[in-house]
Amino acid sequence: MISSLHMRIPPPWNSRCCRLRQQRLTLVQCLTARLTKQGQRFLSSLALAVTRDSKAASRLISKFVASSPQFIALNALSHLLSPDTTHPRLSSLAFPLYMRITEESWFQWNPKLVAEIIAFLDKQGQREEAETLILETLSKLGSRERELVLFYCNLIDSFCKHDSKRGFDDTYARLNQLVNSSSSVYVKRQALKSMISGLCEMGQPHEAENLIEEMRVKGLEPSGFEYKCIIYGYGRLGLLEDMERIVNQMESDGTRVDTVCSNMVLSSYGDHNELSRMVLWLQKMKDSGIPFSVRTYNSVLNSCSTIMSMLQDLNSNDFPLSILELTEVLNEEEVSVVKELEDSSVLDEAMKWDSGETKLDLHGMHLGSAYFIILQWMDEMRNRFNNEKHVIPAEITVVCGSGKHSTVRGESSVKAMVKKMMVRTSSPMRVHRNNIGCFIAKGHVVKDWLC
Repeated sequence: MISSLHMRIPPPWNSRCCRLRQQRLTLVQCLTARLTKQGQRFLSSLALAVTRDSKAASRLISKFVASSPQFIALNALSHLLSPDTTHPRLSSLAFPLYMRITEESWFQWNPKLVAEIIAFLDKQGQREEAETLILETLSKLGSRERELVLFYCNLIDSFCKHDSKRGFDDTYARLNQLVNSSSSVYVKRQALKSMISGLCEMGQPHEAENLIEEMRVKGLEPSGFEYKCIIYGYGRLGLLEDMERIVNQMESDGTRVDTVCSNMVLSSYGDHNELSRMVLWLQKMKDSGIPFSVRTYNSVLNSCSTIMSMLQDLNSNDFPLSILELTEVLNEEEVSVVKELEDSSVLDEAMKWDSGETKLDLHGMHLGSAYFIILQWMDEMRNRFNNEKHVIPAEITVVCGSGKHSTVRGESSVKAMVKKMMVRTSSPMRVHRNNIGCFIAKGHVVKDWLC
């Protein structure tokens, strides 16, 4: 039997609502952030302690939690709970770490965290412990339907993340029962929303589509979210005709296709090498006034195999240094795709022009997108320098990041690519002495370089 979890659940919708929302935000940040340096040191020490004896590991966990701020402790826990953890040998210690965290005065029960723990225990084969946690949670929540549906929604998301069919089916049944028994429109909508999303994550978009019809029977009209889940579900499986059918149905029902939805479609086309369809969709976006985004660039350029293969080896000196040169080495379909990106507003949004400083921000861009934006940026800067209407800025900065969010922390592939381009073009831009994630130069020097 699991000991008391110190679950402190405040009454819903009271004056503490804002503080609770902030606590949930903090938790999400902890669960999604990369492992901190303190967490890395702790897990390295824990790996050594495990080889000695379990008591040593227990003492190290207790010491770490007692001496760490809330964010650091929860961040380390989330790393062990993740299916992509880099310390799989330490996964068995995630639950002891969680139990020790619950003893801290700052600990606040949260449906997302407890759902992560339950799904993790189920995956580890500790189903009795997982079920005990569920029962304790249900006992604490009682008849508060809004909090109950939130817990189940988080639980079904966690089971999907761990690809647990048994856990997903069980939670789906619980949510379905709640839908049928509740008189609350809010509860019904949240439950159905999570059920549809979960079915698509588990590779069952057809069943999710059927559920939309059940929503209508219950008097609930599907929103753009439900449609996007099904579009994503069909697209991920390569069922592109079904994906396009749902897009048409969504538009017929009066829900506008936006940039997020379009990026899902583009990503699906790219994943299945349908570049000709991608070109048609980009044209449709332009005709419909749907703005491109950085994710649009990522989805499209990640699908151009010629570009991506050239950028894999930055030491080869093979990748072109202008858009004109680039189009000469791409195949016909890739050229058509790239040409659709040339007139977009993404560069304008990434570049802020000011007399004091002009800044190009590459954050959020994948390698192919950053490469293409740099090529566009050089052309645009050259045009502005040759136009007397534009004042030459005092400084010019290219922000590419220092690698904090890279696959290997501190090693930014975008920064390495930008540096290579600057060297090959004899650019005067150099790494900023106070910020290694930026390249900087005086405006008039950059003008002399480009013009």
